[in-house]
Amino acid sequence: MAHLLVVESWVGSMSRLLPRAIREGGHEFTFLTRDLHHYLRSAPEGTAHPLLAARHVLTADTNDPDALTEFAAAAHGVLGFDGVLTSCDYYLPAAARVAARLGLPGPAAEAVANACRKDATRRLLREAGVPGPRFAVCADWAETAAAAREIGYPVVVKPVDLCAGMYVRRVDDEEQLAAAHRAIGDFPVNARGQRRAPEVLVEELLDGPEVSVETVSYDGTAHVVGVTDKSVGAAPAFVETGHMFPAALAAGDGEAAADTALRALKALGLDQVVAHTEIKLTASGPRVVEVNPRPAGNRITELIRHVTGVDVAAAFVDVALGRTPDLRTRPTGLRSAAIGFLVPREAGVLEGVDGAERVRAADGLLELQLAEPGTAVKAARSNNEYLGHVMAADAEGLGARGRVETLISALCPRVVVR
Repeated sequence: MAHLLVVESWVGSMSRLLPRAIREGGHEFTFLTRDLHHYLRSAPEGTAHPLLAARHVLTADTNDPDALTEFAAAAHGVLGFDGVLTSCDYYLPAAARVAARLGLPGPAAEAVANACRKDATRRLLREAGVPGPRFAVCADWAETAAAAREIGYPVVVKPVDLCAGMYVRRVDDEEQLAAAHRAIGDFPVNARGQRRAPEVLVEELLDGPEVSVETVSYDGTAHVVGVTDKSVGAAPAFVETGHMFPAALAAGDGEAAADTALRALKALGLDQVVAHTEIKLTASGPRVVEVNPRPAGNRITELIRHVTGVDVAAAFVDVALGRTPDLRTRPTGLRSAAIGFLVPREAGVLEGVDGAERVRAADGLLELQLAEPGTAVKAARSNNEYLGHVMAADAEGLGARGRVETLISALCPRVVVR
């Protein structure tokens, strides 16, 4: 039995999948957080959050990297940890620093920090010749406006250090650019209380389908688990509306995407890490959107498990412990699995979701999760505002996405505008 230190977590599906993977691996964990109530508030009423199954729950200032590292070292002297990990993007660099300080397995802290900063990723990939969009890193409005004019509208503007698609916008003219730039500047502290970098990225808008390449790297080699597709909506934002695994691609496109992702991981120096690399398949070839040095969110790991039997969350645990993960595929009886998200279009209070019983009885359904009546609703501008999801599978071929789209269209949220 191993003992892991979990430093913070997302409050979404990985906050449940990771404790499960630790437990099913025969291990235990200590949970370290600066604000336990952040997680207690996210648990359904009357239930305990899975993170509370920890052997110990410790409180420290996880937003102070130096203090966190020293606190973890002191805790390690008493409790003895075998690995360190987090599923939350905002704490990935800190977790890597802690692992290094404790002499435990983990990716290089500098590599993780560069992957978590979109501007650093862009520069390193460009230096290594890994294809991506034309871009500019801008310190102020004057630089932002000049960069957009040079690159040519439409462009994409995004913060350098947020995730879940927050404040990522397509802009078609300078007026829209000013509004997007102002919105980023008006959000100086992220959801975990960390002060943000002021720079913004202006990028060429890439045309073509988007996929993600899921990889597990250890002992100097990156292993491709598979390629997932993505659908996006809520323009001018880029909200993920669904995924399917495996992606319905020509063999050459899948191989090209995987090769590009591997080149990106190498350029960043990422090893001993599970990664989720987003790629646009443009007419000129694959282009890297971003590299995330942690397992995919939005339950993509569950799509993979349903189709291949590979448990990416369990692989995440094994890699954190310096062990060889089990990436062998197994027959599951399913050829594809997909997820679709219920994306709100207006703000208000959720009264209910019509059509749920019909969907719950549908063939091939794997999961149906819906927000509770009374939930406050925002019009979606990032991946944080979903009202639920549908997951379904196809045992015959790549029909899971079509099945999910049919089921999602049968759901009708009733939102009372107040």
